[in-house]
Amino acid sequence: MTKPVAREEILDFVTYEEERTALREAVMRTKAARRVHVGPHLTLLFENHDTIRYQVLEMVRTERMVKDADIRHEVATYNELLGGRGELGATLLIELDDPEARAIKLAQWLELPRHLYARRADGTKSYARFDPRQVGDTRVSSVQYLKFEVGEKAPLAVGCDHPDPELAHETALGEEQRRALQSDLDE
Repeated sequence: MTKPVAREEILDFVTYEEERTALREAVMRTKAARRVHVGPHLTLLFENHDTIRYQVLEMVRTERMVKDADIRHEVATYNELLGGRGELGATLLIELDDPEARAIKLAQWLELPRHLYARRADGTKSYARFDPRQVGDTRVSSVQYLKFEVGEKAPLAVGCDHPDPELAHETALGEEQRRALQSDLDE
């Protein structure tokens, strides 16, 4: 289970600004080991304590938050993205550069979240749980927050079995990716 971010770990935006370059470089390395491209349009970023802390720090900086209640709300909101015991939390990015094509595809791919899976060590697929608030009646959001129940072992691959051939891909996880995800499961 990934350790949630505590309010006390969130710097004020002035202090964060002073440390931002070093913190950003470290979290970009963390994200690199947790980023998985599944075909040409889907990218999964598996979240952990450090990536969530960074997101909250960036929000506090961008919004110039100073009220403790507002910061606590951001911490609670972003902590929801983390997986529980035996789970991996991930942000899904649907990447389509052309705004017109994006509008069409997001409507056609409404069922996409139900087709994303992590392939476990035993070969079975663990389908993602997604936040239904992010899927409308007519289109899927281009950013989704998902959770994969994987048990105690990092998955071997992640994929999509949507009937659209643009989406139907599986990506084997490299050794570094599996080690990173295993460390999140072991926390």
